[in-house]
Formats: sequence, structure tokens, C-alpha cells
Amino acid sequence: MMHTPASMVMGIVFAPLGLVLVFTAAITPQWREGQARLSMTGPGSLLRSGAKGQGMGVRSGSVEALLLLRSDGLWESCLQVEHSELKQCWPVAGPYQRDPRVRLAQGLVLTSLFLCGTGIVLACIGVRCWTDLPLRGVAASGGLLVVTAGLLSLTALGVYTHNLRRLGMDPSQRISNPRFPHLSLHAAGSLYFGWLGSCLQVLGGSALLFSFKRPRCPTCPSGPELPVCPACRSCPEITNKTDMDVYEVSC
Repeated sequence: MMHTPASMVMGIVFAPLGLVLVFTAAITPQWREGQARLSMTGPGSLLRSGAKGQGMGVRSGSVEALLLLRSDGLWESCLQVEHSELKQCWPVAGPYQRDPRVRLAQGLVLTSLFLCGTGIVLACIGVRCWTDLPLRGVAASGGLLVVTAGLLSLTALGVYTHNLRRLGMDPSQRISNPRFPHLSLHAAGSLYFGWLGSCLQVLGGSALLFSFKRPRCPTCPSGPELPVCPACRSCPEITNKTDMDVYEVSC
């Protein structure tokens, strides 16, 4: 009976899960978010008129205000009126898009996704669950790519989190957009998906790296000085066993 080593099973399971979570984090615009109160005074706008139609105005003293929710991702930003269906999203632009730290995070995440996908393909080829003998070197090489992908995405997340409140901000101003003077930014859900996915990539890739370690061959009972493998057909006492775990004794 053929059994896949536990380390390979762990790697094949954790690596795709990590890839899905990092990909989900990359495409969603919730890397950071914040709230701001926008005064309703002045010329009307479509956003304000729509909010008034839904009764979303908030009285602050004698001035009516809207509570806006702002969220940013790597490739998209969104603005929504709290407790309403009014929401608008757009591709990142302006100082935020040009910020070198945002571009660095984008490049690292894209590279991570590519390396992780390539590593998973190599790992699947190396494990070869449909045959008796795995390609241990191929599986371990895939694990190395997956670990590298996890480290790259962790670096991107670390850079973004460390500079979260400063991304896209003009150093000479308190904030990048004067229309939101009280905007406070904090980490959002996509970052946590990314952290979890990156950790799973590192764990899965590390498990696949154990494929580099080849198991010890058993010795033939009738000839202790002769190390053999079941595939060699050299020792009847070993090759006649019907439930031989080939992965554990193959070399």
C-alpha cells in the first residue's frame, strides 16, 4: 500500500490555501480604512443628495454632516456613506499610487503569487501520488519557491503596515486630501488575510522542504551487509511484503 508522507500532505494542503488567501488580500480594497465626517454645507453633490434622500444626514450642532468610510487596497480605493448603499470605488491614483512603498508592495505581492503558483505545480509533480516513487528533489524545489513566496508577501505586508498612515501623504501636509481633515487610518481585513496566507505559505513550503531528506534503506535480513530497497527486488524478505510503505523505505 502506498502512503504519501505527512510532510508532503501538509505542504500540498497549506500552500494552495496560502495562495488563495494572499490572492484574496491582493484584489480586495481593505488594506487600510478610516472614517471622516464631511460637512453637508456648500454646493450640493450627487453623493450628498443621495444621502439626504436616504436620510443619512447626521446633525453635528447646527451643521449637517456625513460619516464617510474610506478604504484603500493595492489597486483599488473605495468611499462609502455609513449605513447606506452609496459606495464608489476607483483604481488607485494620485500620490497614493505613486508612493514607492505602495509600488514595492504591489511588486512583491505579484512576484509572491507567481512563485507560489509555480512552486505548487512543481510540488504536485514531485509528490506524484499516482506512482510508487516520488520525485523528492522536484517536490522540495517547489517547497523552496513556496517559502520564498511567503517571505516576499510577508515583506510586502510588513512594509505596508509599518507605513500605513503615511502612504500617499504629502510630508508638508497632515493628510493628502484636505477635504477629509479628520481621517484616521488603521489596518483593515485584507491585511489579516494576507498575514494568514503568508504564514500558511511558509509552513507549507517548509513542510515540502523535508522532501530533500531521503529515508534510510532497510537491510536484507538474509544479508545484513547489503542495503536494499523494495524497488531493487534484491531481498525476498522485503519485496514479498504486501503492505510495504514505499515512500518510507524507498531511496
